[in-house]
Amino acid sequence: MVATIKDIAKITGVSTATVSRVINQLGGYGNETEKKVLAAANQLGYSKNENAISLVTNRSRTIGIVIPNVNTSFYGDIVNGIEDIAYKHQYSVILTHAGVEGIRLTNSLKVMGNRRVDGLIIVSINLDTQQLALIKRMNLPTILLSTQAHDQSLPFIKVSDHKATFAATNYLLRQGHRKIGLAGLNPKDPIAGAPRIQGYKEAIEANQLPVEKDLVWYGDFSFESGKMAIQHFFEKKILPSAIVCASDETALGVISAAFNHGIKVPEDLSVIGYDNTSIAWMATPALTTIKQPFYEMGAEGCLAVIESLVKEKKIESKILPFELIERQTVKSKF
Repeated sequence: MVATIKDIAKITGVSTATVSRVINQLGGYGNETEKKVLAAANQLGYSKNENAISLVTNRSRTIGIVIPNVNTSFYGDIVNGIEDIAYKHQYSVILTHAGVEGIRLTNSLKVMGNRRVDGLIIVSINLDTQQLALIKRMNLPTILLSTQAHDQSLPFIKVSDHKATFAATNYLLRQGHRKIGLAGLNPKDPIAGAPRIQGYKEAIEANQLPVEKDLVWYGDFSFESGKMAIQHFFEKKILPSAIVCASDETALGVISAAFNHGIKVPEDLSVIGYDNTSIAWMATPALTTIKQPFYEMGAEGCLAVIESLVKEKKIESKILPFELIERQTVKSKF
């Protein structure tokens, strides 16, 4: 026989309304009551009928996650952070891939609508005007992670890309490097590309050095982009002594291509990555990089969405601190 709320109420001596509030975490009861009800529910093997609850409350207790693709490795920590907080608060998650640069975002949002998610978390996608309008029409608590809307109309959690790349470039300058390259960023990307390029340039100029256009290779966050950067520097006959990279994967592309050209890292070429994904410490030599707190982004973003649903709390934007992780791919010139 399937246990019901009435069975729990009978065992505990509290009303069915109170049992319902405890089971659905709606508040208005004491700690002892909560413990007693949950213990009885566990004893009876009670399981909520989520579909029925969804129909009655118009809530699915599901958070939708949209990421671009699975070709880069940093999404794992973000999703882990989201899932840990979601499950702690008895929410489920559904994950969709919107493709490179979010080309399938509309389809992803349709999936979320069909699954009647309660809130949305969108990761590392640059949203155009039409996409923003579609998200707003869904009228769901929404937060952006590791990105932001061009018009600041949606709350976000990210690091300061400008300050992080300024710090990475300045670190190399403090190590005595004067010919510093930049690899893999897209100047047409207003969220991560342009701010990081500006941070790089400002660090160079702050040290009274010229910004040499041939030391900048525009591209993307991929391994292949790092390899192409080295090829570019060889063609221009302007090999830098250090390179700031768009991502850890771009940095590994630089290191791989450098090896093929007989260039030793860090003896001949210093390299800094960006993200501090698992490949950074697995690489040989281990990669010096900018650490983004991806797990914390996911956890804090998910909690903000849930608190918006449960407590009607406004979701606020937040800039999280980055950290420069020193490993083995940078050598001092002094």
